[in-house]
Amino acid sequence: MKKIFLITVAALLSTAAIAQDKQKPIYYSISFPNAGHHEAEIVMTVPQAPTSLHFRMSRSSAGRYATHEFGKNIYNIKVTTIDGTEIPFTQIEGDLYEVGQHPDNIKISYTLFGNWTDGTYASIDPSHAHLNMPAAFIWVLGQDKRPVKFEFNDLDKYGWKVSTQLKPEGANVYSAPNLQYMMDSPTELANYKLTSWDVINTDGKKQKINVTIHSDDDQATVDNFGKMVQKLVLEEKAVFGELPTYDYGEYTFITDVYPTDSGDGMEHRNSTCIVDPLDKVAGNENNVLDIFAHEYFHSWNVKRIRPKSLEPFNFEHANMSSELWFAEGFTQYYGDLLLTRAGFTPLDDYTRTLAGLVNQVLNTPGAAKYPATQMSRYSVFADNGVSIDPNNNANDFTSYYTYGGAIALALDMRLRGEFNLTLDDYMRQVWLNRGKVMKPYTIPDLQADLAKVTNNPKFAADFFKRYIYGTDKNNYEELLNKAGLVLRKIQPGKAWAGSLATNAGRGRSGQQRAAGAEGLPILSSTIIGTPVYKAGLDAGDIILKADGQTITDPKSFSDVLAAKKPGDKITVDYKNRTGAHETTIALEESPYFEVVTYEKAGKQLSKEQEAFRNNWLQSKVK
Repeated sequence: MKKIFLITVAALLSTAAIAQDKQKPIYYSISFPNAGHHEAEIVMTVPQAPTSLHFRMSRSSAGRYATHEFGKNIYNIKVTTIDGTEIPFTQIEGDLYEVGQHPDNIKISYTLFGNWTDGTYASIDPSHAHLNMPAAFIWVLGQDKRPVKFEFNDLDKYGWKVSTQLKPEGANVYSAPNLQYMMDSPTELANYKLTSWDVINTDGKKQKINVTIHSDDDQATVDNFGKMVQKLVLEEKAVFGELPTYDYGEYTFITDVYPTDSGDGMEHRNSTCIVDPLDKVAGNENNVLDIFAHEYFHSWNVKRIRPKSLEPFNFEHANMSSELWFAEGFTQYYGDLLLTRAGFTPLDDYTRTLAGLVNQVLNTPGAAKYPATQMSRYSVFADNGVSIDPNNNANDFTSYYTYGGAIALALDMRLRGEFNLTLDDYMRQVWLNRGKVMKPYTIPDLQADLAKVTNNPKFAADFFKRYIYGTDKNNYEELLNKAGLVLRKIQPGKAWAGSLATNAGRGRSGQQRAAGAEGLPILSSTIIGTPVYKAGLDAGDIILKADGQTITDPKSFSDVLAAKKPGDKITVDYKNRTGAHETTIALEESPYFEVVTYEKAGKQLSKEQEAFRNNWLQSKVK
């Protein structure tokens, strides 16, 4: 009976899905009569509406892992018949609504407010409408398989064009096959500039790459930048051996650059949304290109090489994944590496990136206490999550971007040194087994792919046990040495007290401190294991004196340390809400590392090290 019941339910669900596919599209009409005040007017027409109808705003967004309250920015909501007769509805949660008795065809209209330009929210003004779909559009529960159409109005009024991965249907109408695709299709309406080129894929088929840029740049700047992106695209293609097959044969970089923007990059299936708070692209090409490198790699890794935990994406709450060390972290590693291979990042600059990865995995409490899987799961709080109360992230979190990037670096070095393979070989294996065939993966799948490419299941099992599920760390000094790179302390022989999160002249919430306020306030948690932490100092304490010297700002505290050496002790007078106190800081040497080339360190580079480095960092484009 149990099996029969399950089969019956599955059949009913399948029938419902087929019925949805045969239904008319849900239709959105978007107008901008009040763009100067950041408003859009949106009407959703639902033909063949379900009898029990609930509609809602999303609480999460494709590419974001934390919860976001998009429902706060819609108002003036009305539900009507096609001829305008109002239909009663009830707001049963902050972002969820229930419609009363209604005919087959209805309309739901509302005002959308948007004034935050990034990859997550919406932004509307006379210069553009920057729309992340979950932040802009309500949707009907249970109708996720139905096709969707959009009509963008007022384009001529503002001189806008449409940049999107949605399929153009003509007359400013665009379509998506279903809700998942719709939500994954950011759209920029603006007088952007466009540069495009064709790339011949490994199978001989031609695909178009588009770069649209809404900025204060001229066309020549956009065209020249497009040539830089073209070089980067080919370098990324070389890692996997081929481009993904893009829907409708196109991939689009949707770019917005302006000083008041909020910096962001957000990957999507056939496009990416890139937002940069710069004056313009001109003069900042390499800064902008850094985001392009990371986000474009995602068109393989995360949009097609897809964690099973994110499939399908749930727009009603935060989406948690244990695999972000791979999805985001390995992408982080490759984004920086490929800029070096393509010739945009000099080796001495890249060594600073490497040092950042190593320090994050060796010198943060989060990485010492928790495995990469746990730090990935913390994304539901950390990935642009919004809260107003302080957290203790300095002691309980290490970004899965850098954690995973450091793991990728170590695996790349070990594959090269122990197997005469590369991380590129591994990524191609994962691509062929998972991404190209759109088969969502689990962590055991990634381990199996490593075992296959190395032909060494024992190595793969040990690597995943120690460095993915566990907190062991690779020997980065030894691994980097293979490429003629030296890992060394950044401030040997100098006194160090640990990081103090201070903001001279301002209180915890950023307000100006009262005139005449004394001392140096500590605004957030000190870090476990540092001298200041061991001395008992933490957020809420105000340092008044150090070694007998009056402390008024970070520089005065640093000046005291400059005259000391590791092993020295200094007395600190401080106060907090319990009164005045005194403590002693036992100074140490900073544990942080830098990475420098053999040449810069005055060491002789061997031919083997030079060959290793060149094979790792030189272009792979043939």
